[in-house]
Amino acid sequence: MDEKDCLILQYLYKDQNLTKAAERLYMTQPALTYRVRQIEKEFQTEILAKNGKNIKMTPAGEYLVSYANKMLIDLRQTKEYLLSMGSETKGSLKLGISSHFGLYNLPSILEEYMVNCPMVHLNVDTGFSTEMMELLMQGEIDVAIVKGDYEWLDEKFLLEEENICIISKDEILVDSLPDFPMINRKEPNVLLKYRNISQIPSEKGIDYWWNERFTSPPLVMMQVDSYETCREMVRRGLGYAIIPRVFLQKSDDLFSHDLILKNGEEIKRRTWMLYRQSSLQLASVSKFVSEIKKLYC
Repeated sequence: MDEKDCLILQYLYKDQNLTKAAERLYMTQPALTYRVRQIEKEFQTEILAKNGKNIKMTPAGEYLVSYANKMLIDLRQTKEYLLSMGSETKGSLKLGISSHFGLYNLPSILEEYMVNCPMVHLNVDTGFSTEMMELLMQGEIDVAIVKGDYEWLDEKFLLEEENICIISKDEILVDSLPDFPMINRKEPNVLLKYRNISQIPSEKGIDYWWNERFTSPPLVMMQVDSYETCREMVRRGLGYAIIPRVFLQKSDDLFSHDLILKNGEEIKRRTWMLYRQSSLQLASVSKFVSEIKKLYC
């Protein structure tokens, strides 16, 4: 099984569709089907099963996908290690960045990085932190920057942390919150498939804080899809919201109270840089990690 076969297995697993995988690989579907049959012949097992109009990986196929992922990572690391033996940092850098950090922090960081490492090819994904965790766990990115305390057993570095707070247009006594309408930032549907990775960390902290104080649930009047929308609804006097303090602007003129547990601990949302120790063998990754640490030490 060569590099092309590994890519075939990756795309078949992602797309669960022969036609889509063939298009992404710039192959005809008959050519792709032929290669799949050759892989099955080599390992003497079936790797695909019909799933209506689509396909599904057999357990043997999923095992081969895992092997293919490792093989491609090892191959890339070998190529880039050899490239980096020269005086200039070369190769590629694959990043997965949470949306908020990607908007407000990343551009200036990458601008400086590319000045120092112009020969590095950048590949950046931004989105929900849970999606970035998925990419990191699958080995599709080198470094993830995420908001929240996710389970990660390899290298991690704390970049920053912000308090979670209650915001309201008029002063509200904390003990009377159950009587007031709440504007809640709901979890986007796209995250439901990532529940096996972790629950949303800040939501767990908020639930714990609420249950310490109240026996009844909050009076949720609105479910919105972003913290910015929560803030704007509160500014109009439509209710209160619980959001990370980073989303609160000085010009908003809102009352705010940090969430504090009964033991005195503040509820915070942390931003982490996560990566694998083995990835530091790549000069492009090592340089990026080093620069981030200098900025946030």
